[in-house]
Amino acid sequence: MNQLTFQDGRRSLRAGIATLAAIILGFASPSASEPVRKSGYAVGAETCGSGDLAFPKLRIDMKAGFCAGLVASEEDHLKFPRSIIQVPGRDLFVVADMGGWGHADGRLLLLDPRAAGGQRFKELLTGIEYPFGLVIGPDKKLYASTAETIFRFDPLADNPRGTVETIIRHMPGRRITLPDGTKLDEAAHPLKQFVFDRNGRLFVNVGAHSDDCITPAPITRPCAAAEGASAMAAIWLFTPPSGGVFPALRPNDPDPPHTIYARGLRNSLALALHPNFPDAGYAFLQGENGRDLPDIFKPNEEINAIEQGRHYGWPYCYDLSTPSPEFRLVLQSGVYKSLCSANALYKPPFSLLPPHGAPLAMLYYHGAKFPELEGKLLVGLHGYRPTGSRILVYDVDDHGFPKSAPAPVRYHVSCAADPTHNFQTEAGDVAAAPFEELIAGWHRVNGARPQGAPVGMTIAEDGAIWLVEDKNQTVIRIDRAEGDPSPPLPCDTRSQALIDQLASFVAKDAQNKIRLTSLRKNLVEKHCVGCHSDFGLKAGQSDAEKDATMLRFMLSQDGWIYPGDPASGKLRTRLRGIGAEKLMPPGGESLPKTEPGYAALLNTADLFVAKMVPGTPMRIKPGLPQRKFFSKTNKECGEIPAAKVVVVTQRNAVDKPGFSRFFRPADPYLNGECSDDDGYYIRQEFLVPVQ
Repeated sequence: MNQLTFQDGRRSLRAGIATLAAIILGFASPSASEPVRKSGYAVGAETCGSGDLAFPKLRIDMKAGFCAGLVASEEDHLKFPRSIIQVPGRDLFVVADMGGWGHADGRLLLLDPRAAGGQRFKELLTGIEYPFGLVIGPDKKLYASTAETIFRFDPLADNPRGTVETIIRHMPGRRITLPDGTKLDEAAHPLKQFVFDRNGRLFVNVGAHSDDCITPAPITRPCAAAEGASAMAAIWLFTPPSGGVFPALRPNDPDPPHTIYARGLRNSLALALHPNFPDAGYAFLQGENGRDLPDIFKPNEEINAIEQGRHYGWPYCYDLSTPSPEFRLVLQSGVYKSLCSANALYKPPFSLLPPHGAPLAMLYYHGAKFPELEGKLLVGLHGYRPTGSRILVYDVDDHGFPKSAPAPVRYHVSCAADPTHNFQTEAGDVAAAPFEELIAGWHRVNGARPQGAPVGMTIAEDGAIWLVEDKNQTVIRIDRAEGDPSPPLPCDTRSQALIDQLASFVAKDAQNKIRLTSLRKNLVEKHCVGCHSDFGLKAGQSDAEKDATMLRFMLSQDGWIYPGDPASGKLRTRLRGIGAEKLMPPGGESLPKTEPGYAALLNTADLFVAKMVPGTPMRIKPGLPQRKFFSKTNKECGEIPAAKVVVVTQRNAVDKPGFSRFFRPADPYLNGECSDDDGYYIRQEFLVPVQ
């Protein structure tokens, strides 16, 4: 890790040195107009911000008057950043970098945005299990969370670890024991978001242990893990002693006592308190990540108005008042009788959010930079489905509640699905709080940007909005922009014609047809259905129809499969647990040991992708970091890094002497303008055989 520097040299000199270094390394050309790729974003000479806080401008679709600048990227050795907070009174920020899932490799980093590129981060604390929450407490000290603890520390100390003071030591984390004695090595929602109110009371998210608490039918009892004095799927309340500050725990001290403030909340990573809370009538809001149903438009996510003692539905109700059919017997008698429709314990959502949007950040804006946002509610949607990847802005009333509108209320869906959709439940269209979009178009566009993945969000003392993205390893700063916004970038998804072509390749390859059937029966139907819209599979389909449906579903997903190059697709990285994202299917780390043939099945998936396109796999020759490739009309289409694999269909291209023709490479290396669906061209000398 590079040591943090606090140099006062001119930014222009730093920028010149950085540009020269990029040219020497081959990542940029001497022309300032040519973009450089950072964390998947193509950035050029245009900046967002001013002075020492001017950063490369990102091509994402913003509300008029706003722009986004790239402060840090994967080049700064970020791994899985999840939250950010400013150090009070200083132009420095603390970033929680979780490192990944399943390992205690989280870090807290100090960010100096004015330092030279590559020298902006300093490690403060390492070896942390799942750091997530970052909050400035009522004592103006910085508080952070792990999977099980909440602690405070001084990020500016010479030895930050020596200043750590733990205030809560034992909360349900990754490894838990359920009420029936079942031990889980990986609870579904171990991350701890938390907020303080004006009186120093501490509210902590304790997420549900699973997606939906469904057990083998018939289910006759309430979800045991969500019951009792230490319920999961709840918000816990800790009240400080007189003076409003929690004492540091000594080695044998017990945790401060807690109460269950609210129940039935699957995972509360988005929490916001109005500045006047807990005065009567002021808002305490939660953004609910709903259960995973296969329908892309069901269930809706939720904004809940939190009140002490109320139940918010999980796992028995979703949307406004729709009962979960698995819990029909539980809802017929006992404390949860008619919970979703006629029980005073239940409080339905205040408003619905776009389905599967995954709200992971929520705050009220207060700052001088954007007076048009003053007092409004900002919500970040992290979800990978078309309804995610955006930042919402809500008008609120004097008490901080979003303003509702009668049905129908429509929301924008990205270009991968219907352009807009009504907020609706099984009963039809419903009232909801409409919103604007601070960031709207954040879908992937080849060569221009990856799909946006906002997690943590904070407001700096100068009023700028700061974000972190975990999947793209970035820190982003939103500032004021002059002039009209840039036109939205076009949608860039795999065309239906290309999906048809790839499906025909598989249909004509007897061995790959066998592999596809094996993947459907032994992987998708056995382990994956229910997590990803059931892969389009429906009752009554023949085996051949099921194979074709599943294949088309996978080919239409963003980044799952890059034909001929299994190492580049999410299908491989998720199945094998490579990188920071969660291993799939859940519990997959044990399957190679407990399920005979599972390891071979993973190899079958790789071979299926590698053999999808007829041709000769060849590797981009080592040497310069990037190799340019072209369309048939000689348009420059992008650059492929050395060592990447492509499938060559014509070693000596008949219509372009000196070049080889290859089938579409891994899509991230396209520039978003080429549309040749069956191949591109690269100089013959840039290809070498795959060993």
